Amino acid sequence: MKPTTEFRQLPSLTGLRWVAALIVFLYHVRNFGYFDGPAGGVVHWAFDAGATGVSFFFILSGFVLAWSARPGEPVTTFWRRRFARIYPVHLVTAALAVLLGATLVPGLLPGSGNETAANLLLISSWWPDWWQALNPVSWSLVCEAFFYLCFPLLFVLLRKGSAAWLYGIAAAAVLVVLVLPFLGLALYSFPLARLPEFVLGVALGLLVRNGCWRGPGLDVAVGVTLVGYFLTAQVPGEFRFAACTVLGFALLLPAAAVADVTGAPSLWRRPALVRLGEWSFAFYMVHLLVLRLAEVVLGTAPRLPFWWALTAFVTVFAVSLLLSWLLYEQVEKPARRLLLRRWSTPRLKVVRA
Repeated sequence: MKPTTEFRQLPSLTGLRWVAALIVFLYHVRNFGYFDGPAGGVVHWAFDAGATGVSFFFILSGFVLAWSARPGEPVTTFWRRRFARIYPVHLVTAALAVLLGATLVPGLLPGSGNETAANLLLISSWWPDWWQALNPVSWSLVCEAFFYLCFPLLFVLLRKGSAAWLYGIAAAAVLVVLVLPFLGLALYSFPLARLPEFVLGVALGLLVRNGCWRGPGLDVAVGVTLVGYFLTAQVPGEFRFAACTVLGFALLLPAAAVADVTGAPSLWRRPALVRLGEWSFAFYMVHLLVLRLAEVVLGTAPRLPFWWALTAFVTVFAVSLLLSWLLYEQVEKPARRLLLRRWSTPRLKVVRA
């Protein structure tokens, strides 16, 4: 592959982002206990490792930022673009969590105003007791905010490195992800502990951007990813969140990106998947609130008969998907355009007579 000169969109990565969001959703459906009997066993077997989807998001975030970074862009401009990308949906879903907590789902209300403020400031998961403040999935945005803070420095340090240097950084990041669980600490939601996954993504993104990636194609990468995914259910504790899948994801993302750059076949850039991938952030942010609301009707871990469980599953999925579309079209896109337009409007000089 020749070095990339035009930093095009990578639709396969957008499609894969939807798959990761869907796996996280199915993992939470499994946790909420809709299915009983043999169906419950299948759901448990298939989606017990769904939390690894968040690891995919962290690696993907570093990859995409490295791929699309604009050399010479002011740091403040980069941070403004990232704020415009994630904060409007975070603010709206946090407000929705407050509304639900004050009415139908009191468990969503934080224990203090400080906890609420920490969530809104995207610093809550630095405190273990606050990691699921307000919208429970927003802990991952706290990690992302920390990654965005670090990215300009990481990009400066890595962008001019040789292929050997970038491969070394990627290998070191994988090693850290594999070693951290041995510390026996609760590291799942702690931003500093998830930073190696982001660094891995940055190194991989630069390798592809520079035309230096040498790795297997999509078929092999998907195979390694699936092996790691199903291996996750066989390991204990902290090993379940990233350690088994990090190698597969490290192969899958570059393989999908190279397929897009070279025009090779890719299942993941089909239009329907790409469209769903565009909604995936909103879907991720709203789905757990829908599941918590459904508990009001269904109860906790209802273990329903199969057809009732399937109906409940289809309903919460459809509602989550509808809300994700509304959030994307009515909040995420217009708010991003508004904020970026406002920040990019040139200031008029006042000429005094």
